[in-house]
Amino acid sequence: MTQPGNIAFVGFGEAAMAFVRGWRKAGNPPAAMQITAYDLKTAHDDPVVRQSKLDDYASLAVDGTKSLQAALKAADIIFSLVTADQAAAAAKAVSMHLERGSLYLDCNSCAPGTKRRSAVRIEAAGGRYVDVAVMAPVYPKMHETPLLISGPHVAAALEVFNQLGMSAQIYEGDVGGASSVKMIRSIMMKGMEALFAECVLAGRRAGVDETVLASLDVTYPGFDFPFRAAYNFERMMRHGRRRAEEMKEVALTVEELGLPNGMSAATVEWQQLIGNLQLQAGDDNYQSRADALLARINATSKEQER
Repeated sequence: MTQPGNIAFVGFGEAAMAFVRGWRKAGNPPAAMQITAYDLKTAHDDPVVRQSKLDDYASLAVDGTKSLQAALKAADIIFSLVTADQAAAAAKAVSMHLERGSLYLDCNSCAPGTKRRSAVRIEAAGGRYVDVAVMAPVYPKMHETPLLISGPHVAAALEVFNQLGMSAQIYEGDVGGASSVKMIRSIMMKGMEALFAECVLAGRRAGVDETVLASLDVTYPGFDFPFRAAYNFERMMRHGRRRAEEMKEVALTVEELGLPNGMSAATVEWQQLIGNLQLQAGDDNYQSRADALLARINATSKEQER
């Protein structure tokens, strides 16, 4: 089995860094293999933001480049890990510079239609597009986070993932298959977070949260609603804005299936609202997190009324 070729990352945020960190800890890929990366923050107007990204590259021994073209030069494997709203633009930009025959691993949380359109661009440029769905948070498993892959080049992609010590499973079918599973699963997973937020914040403001959650624990024994509420608040506070972008793609997925997407659209609003507050999660209990959120929501409402 041949070793995978040089790797380029398009986007170098939490997921990309988690993959590389996992590889480094596992001693994989070989040190001689080149890993390059390009992230828009490298060219950010704010020097603090720019330096922070340069520090990220250095901390993981990654060759951070000043241009996308430089990152893709001689890259055999391209991981696209940008925000969902930038995935199509990233594919378009990459299609202008990629090496013929290179694998384009689109790991972004996008609607199947978005991925199919990106695949057309990459394939027309001579690349090999793979629909990759990241099926769980990248921590704590890092590079071993479960992946679902689909499309005509899954055999080649699976060989690369196996060589890199990653955990990928083939979903038989065309581009869009893996992402359909991811998107439709997110209706439940991210939607449940939004339901928790609306229920618990309303209960907390009304002074009935403990009674409501205790009642729910009776109805669904073992679910531990207080723990789930605290966990879901932390996820939304940390990743709400990114989750909102993903849920826009989920809403598009549902729309493209010819179904009403009101639940997904409402989830966008809650994820965006809590993410935009930019609060630290604080103590590991739902009460303190709910109180912090309500206080910031109240303050924001008063500012908007002025």
